[in-house]
Amino acid sequence: MNLGDHVGDFPANVLSNRARLQAAVGCRPVFLHQVHGVECLVIDESTPDNEQADASMSGVAGVACTIMVADCLPVLLCDAGGRWVAAAHAGWRGLAGRSGLGVLEKLLASCLPLHNSGSDILVWLGPCIGPLAFEVGPEVRAAFCDGDSQAQSLFQPVGQGKFLADLAGLARLRLQRLGIERIFGNDSQPAWCTATQTSRFFSHRRDSRVLGHSGRMAACIWLEQ
Repeated sequence: MNLGDHVGDFPANVLSNRARLQAAVGCRPVFLHQVHGVECLVIDESTPDNEQADASMSGVAGVACTIMVADCLPVLLCDAGGRWVAAAHAGWRGLAGRSGLGVLEKLLASCLPLHNSGSDILVWLGPCIGPLAFEVGPEVRAAFCDGDSQAQSLFQPVGQGKFLADLAGLARLRLQRLGIERIFGNDSQPAWCTATQTSRFFSHRRDSRVLGHSGRMAACIWLEQ
């Protein structure tokens, strides 16, 4: 069930898998060309696949905001009134962004003007590489901690200048800063870890060491008719 068209798989197999996903979802998943950035795309029925962005939002039925992952964190969002849905690709680069403005902040800048606060926004965090497997260097820690002392607790030193990072925890911290408290899904426990749950998830960091590539999963959110 690899859904990535950029990882060396046979194109016909990828198209077949994407057709299976569309049948399961009941509407067309709009796949993005993800670049670990912060740009958000508003999508509708006319939006083609492979537009460059790392987040999408929609207020119409018939399309699914779709994020491909294989260690990065997929973030799905909606408002309680069912007016819009959104999805973000939150690897560490996109999540950190620059000067505290990452993909979640950029996406929610488009959504929050519709609300008095973030209190009626719901968020689901999908599987990602977990805090017992995501080893990073000091540059990753600095990207989050230089401007945010609270983020320091989400990096555990493991020696030789390396740290274990809690990617889902960093996303929760960013969302809470935006006034969003209704956050579900990935709670940073091992069951959500793409790298260690070998029978459930693709993992770029795990699979590429052996196979040279990894497949891609997808997280989708959409409005019903």
